[in-house]
Amino acid sequence: MSAQGAGGIGLIWAQARGGVIGAGGTMPWHLPEDLKHFSRTTTGSPVVMGRRTWDSFPARYRPLPGRTNIVITRDDALELPGAVRARSLPEALELAASEAAPGAPTWVIGGGTIYADAIEVAERLVVTEIDLDVDGDTTAPEIPEDFALRSAEPAEGWHVSASGLRYRILTYTR
Repeated sequence: MSAQGAGGIGLIWAQARGGVIGAGGTMPWHLPEDLKHFSRTTTGSPVVMGRRTWDSFPARYRPLPGRTNIVITRDDALELPGAVRARSLPEALELAASEAAPGAPTWVIGGGTIYADAIEVAERLVVTEIDLDVDGDTTAPEIPEDFALRSAEPAEGWHVSASGLRYRILTYTR
C-alpha cells in the first residue's frame, strides 16, 4: 500500500464512548454539526469506503458530491452508480492517489474493517468523539501509539450540538 497522494492518507470517523461507530448499518446518533464537519473536511478529496458504508448512505446522497467515491467490493455485479469500484484497499488507495488533486489527501471513511486495515498506512486521524453511551456492532480501531494528538476542537471541554449531544473533534498525526 505504498501509493499515497501528496496530501497523504487520512481516516475520519465519529465515535461514541467505547469506540462505537455504527449499529445495524447506521450511526446511532444525530449530530448535524459532525456531518457538516465531515463534508467540509472531505469535499475535494477522494473518499475510500467499503460496500456496507456505501449502502448506509441514503440513495439521494450517493455518490457523495464533490468527491471521487471509491468503493471496495469483490462483487463485480454490484451497481455503484457514480462510484469507482476497487477490489481491495491497496487498489482503492492507488485509484485515490491517481484521482487526488495536488496536495489533496485521500480520506478513508469506513467501515470498521476498512479502518482497521487502513490505519497502518494513515498519516492523519480525524476523530469526532461523542459523549454518549450507545450500543453498536461496529467499533473504531485502536489508535496506534505512534499517533500523537495534534489538536482538539474545542481546546478544552466539549461543543454542544443542536441535538443536545456533547462532542469534540480530535486530530492525530504520525
